[in-house]
Amino acid sequence: MHSFSTPITDIDVNKLRAGDTVTVSGYIYCGRDAVLPKIVQLYSEDRLAESDIDLVGSLIFHSAVSQAGIGPTSSNKMQIEANIPPLSQAGVKIHLGKGKISQETVEELHRYNSIFAVVPPVTALLMNSVIETKLIAFPEEGMEAFYRLQVEKLPMIVAAAHGETIFKD
Repeated sequence: MHSFSTPITDIDVNKLRAGDTVTVSGYIYCGRDAVLPKIVQLYSEDRLAESDIDLVGSLIFHSAVSQAGIGPTSSNKMQIEANIPPLSQAGVKIHLGKGKISQETVEELHRYNSIFAVVPPVTALLMNSVIETKLIAFPEEGMEAFYRLQVEKLPMIVAAAHGETIFKD
């Protein structure tokens, strides 16, 4: 098992292989279908700092944040998966969600030395790793707004790294 703290470095990512188990502590972001395209837009306009967003070395969890907890949404939805390459280019090192992603996305992750990890959908258990929650941007999206969380030992499994994946065709 590997344990890292945010910000995640290229050295950290280079230690990981598909199938490894990982825990991450520190600050992470949560966003899904409605908000990730908006984050990519802010990045493309060089406006992330206006919302206090620093994606370099970050982890984005494909999740909403609600009173019930946090849990992964399907990362292979077009509104999420299409944003993985530009977010990786912006500095995101770990994309955390669920589901099989395309080979093209696996290759884009490799290109930017980023990885995709999965967690089983165990919302209440994951909430035990959350220390602090802060709404960062797009409050009009409700629980699907962009949040920053402070976590301690958030568990995950590396699903795609360095051009390899745990998923079989």
